[in-house]
Amino acid sequence: MRNYSEMRPSSLLPVIGYARVSTLEQGDSGLGLAAQEAAIRAACRARRLQLLRMHQDIASGGSLDGRPELAEALATVRSGGAAALVVAKLDRLSRSVHDFSGLLEQARREGWGLVVVDLGADTMTPPGELVANVTASTSQYERRMIGQRTREALAAKRAQGVRLGRPPEVPVEVAVRIRELRRRRLTATAIARELEVDGVPAPRGGRHWYVATVARVITRDGGMLKRGRPAGSRRSRRTREKAPARS
Repeated sequence: MRNYSEMRPSSLLPVIGYARVSTLEQGDSGLGLAAQEAAIRAACRARRLQLLRMHQDIASGGSLDGRPELAEALATVRSGGAAALVVAKLDRLSRSVHDFSGLLEQARREGWGLVVVDLGADTMTPPGELVANVTASTSQYERRMIGQRTREALAAKRAQGVRLGRPPEVPVEVAVRIRELRRRRLTATAIARELEVDGVPAPRGGRHWYVATVARVITRDGGMLKRGRPAGSRRSRRTREKAPARS
C-alpha cells in the first residue's frame, strides 16, 4: 500500500472528499454538508492533500447502498484516480461496523485509504487503521446499549400502565358514534356530514370531517367501507317494480 512516507515533501497526495446528510439532518449546523466540506478542506490543507473534488449525498447512513455519489467516489479511488477517500466524520460514511470493515478490507486489498477527520485517523497507516476500527466498534456498542436502555424504559412504563405512542386520532366516544351510525347503514360521507352538522370537533380541532378519517374508524372496526350507498341497502328499480304487492 502506498503511504505518505513514499511521497516527496513537496508532493500533494490526490484525494476525494465525501459528505452526507440525511433529510432530517440538513438543518443541523454540526452535520450539514457545508460544515463537513469545510472540515475536509481544512484537513487537506493541514495534511498536504490535494482535494480533487467533493461528492455529497442526501441519504440514510444505515447502508452503503442507494448513495450514488458515494459509489462514484469509491469508483474513483478504486480505479487509482485518487489515493484516498476523506470524510469529516466516520458516521457520515457508515454507521455499520460490518460495512465499514468491508471498506477497510477493500482499501487494503486495492491500495487506497480512508481519512476520517474527526478521529484523526488515516487508514493508510497501521495506527490510523486501528483507531478507525476501534472507534467504529465502540460507536456500534454505544448505539446498541442506548437501544437496550430505551426498550427497558418503555417496558417499565408499560408495566406501570402508562399508555405509549400517539393519542388516538378520533376520541373514543366519537368513534363509538361513528360505528353506531355505520350500523344504521350510513355511508362514510353521510357520517362525516352528520358530524359536521352536529358540531362535533374534527381531529386536531378542525370543523371539517374528512371522509377518509371516518373511513379509518369504520375499517378498524371491521366494517365494510363504501363511499356511496351501503352495499345491500338498495334494490334495483326493476326488482321493486316486479315485487308483488302485499295484500
